[in-house]
Amino acid sequence: LRDKFGQSIGGSLVIGNVAWPHPKVIEIGSLLSTIGAGLQSLTGAPRLLQSIAKDGIIPFLEPMGVVSSRNEPVRALALTIGICQIAVLIGNVDAIAPLLSMFFLMCYGFVNLACALQTLLRTPNWRPRFKYYHWSLSLLGVVMCLGVMFMSSWYFALLAMFIAGLVYKYIEYRGAEKEWGDGIRGLALSAARFSLLRLEDGPPHTKNWRPQILILSKLDDKLNVKHKRLFTLASQLKAGKGLTIGCTVVQGEFGKMYGESQAARLSLKQVIESEQVKGFPEVVVNQSISQGICHMIQTSGLGGMKPNTVIVGWPNSWRKKEEDGTQVFVNTIRDAASGKMALLVPKGIQRFPDTGDSVKGNIDIWWIVHDGGLLMLLPFLLKQHRTWRKCRLRIFTVAQVEDNSIQMKKDLKTFLYQLRIDADVEVVEMHDSDVSAYTYERTLIMEQRNEMLHEMRVSKKSRSKMDGVATTLVEEFSQSATVDGEGGSSNVVENHVKPNVKREHKSMDSITPENANVRRMHTAVKLNEAIVAKSHDAKLVILNLPGPPKVVGKDKDCSYMEFLEVLTEGLERVLMVRGGGREVITIYS
Repeated sequence: LRDKFGQSIGGSLVIGNVAWPHPKVIEIGSLLSTIGAGLQSLTGAPRLLQSIAKDGIIPFLEPMGVVSSRNEPVRALALTIGICQIAVLIGNVDAIAPLLSMFFLMCYGFVNLACALQTLLRTPNWRPRFKYYHWSLSLLGVVMCLGVMFMSSWYFALLAMFIAGLVYKYIEYRGAEKEWGDGIRGLALSAARFSLLRLEDGPPHTKNWRPQILILSKLDDKLNVKHKRLFTLASQLKAGKGLTIGCTVVQGEFGKMYGESQAARLSLKQVIESEQVKGFPEVVVNQSISQGICHMIQTSGLGGMKPNTVIVGWPNSWRKKEEDGTQVFVNTIRDAASGKMALLVPKGIQRFPDTGDSVKGNIDIWWIVHDGGLLMLLPFLLKQHRTWRKCRLRIFTVAQVEDNSIQMKKDLKTFLYQLRIDADVEVVEMHDSDVSAYTYERTLIMEQRNEMLHEMRVSKKSRSKMDGVATTLVEEFSQSATVDGEGGSSNVVENHVKPNVKREHKSMDSITPENANVRRMHTAVKLNEAIVAKSHDAKLVILNLPGPPKVVGKDKDCSYMEFLEVLTEGLERVLMVRGGGREVITIYS
């Protein structure tokens, strides 16, 4: 009210000279306003500080949450008085007044911004009492607060914003997890809805295709995830970004299994977070595992954010559980194909590298059938991750003797150059040869096993004993063979046995393998020999997954699994890939 020397015009107050009815009105008003504001701050600030400390929003302020026997925030009051005394001892209120003004203006500005957001987002619980309120008034208040801040002192305005940002990030990082609702969450929901509606209805263009992954995970008896490396593989493929859903099927009735389903969801969520996968957990309760997986494949996702790729683990114990492992696995392949979804089947998933590992070596791609370019795209995405970044890509393609191998290699190199993928190319010629005794024996074992499954209509106990006999036969033949392994496979349609025809039990020695089965087994054996010879030291082998039998039957599913075993035996890490029936890679940017 006076100048810094304590004097003014005529020794009186400047504003007092124009005050009515007497200059003392200004002195009395200023004194009352100062005392009132001081008392208000001295009583309100400790309470606010004590409430913040009690809620645990800012951890280092927790000692301030203690109150006295009279419910007075003594510690917070002492801290407030100390801060005020420091400001007084500075001796120049003008030095800190601009910064304090900035904090007040920011407070008013954020209140107006919150009101505007609540109105624009049409939050149901936002019901202002003021009859003539409009969101434009709140936005006008925000603009005016920002304008006054920068007009008063732009550097103090920036300093106040910086301090507020630090406090916000600290609370976000170390603060308590409280949920009072906020406008930012509502804004995120509106933005998500807007983005989903903007996505094109239907499959994206080939240039925009990226794996939206649906991970089919299996849980143990304690509802813990069995194979966490499936999620690790998904995170390593996330160089393509996109959506990831980790799902599982809990067997039982939904009305009686709600608690188990929530426990399974929590287990999936923990694995997703630990493996650093950006995705969501999902659980389905169904009486049948196959039906639950089918429902998951059909209904997962929302709008344009629906999964287009399924990852399912290889059933290692499928020989011991024909009714469970084999049938569920083969039905999953059929369901994924029906849904026009790509399918990834990692075999030996426990030997796949962890996220923190670094792999050096070769990634071998055996391009046998063109499946839309997925075999080319997947290793490229893997190499974007630090785990596989130091690996070299090698692409092998199979040719017959009558094919022009030189021209085929040249064309493949040109294709890779247009795709801008750096890889070595090699053409492997498959020579015609006679069926080996090993191939004949493996086919015989497979058909003997299927014949026994047809003839034995007994209890599960007897069925498990029969499995032990078949497994023993497989081991005996495998030990006498030149190629080590535990079983073989391919997609084959065998003779359908009508259940209403009564037949006598055949001797296993009287069973003769079909020519078609021998031929397919021969192809699998020869191809496996070529893969093992070229890729025995590869860090990862990626190859086409043959389609399942068109005719449904347990014996046919078991034959299919046997052929897959033969195709991949002797390999440490295998990723079998089946495309979704569309092109996923293009030479155009």
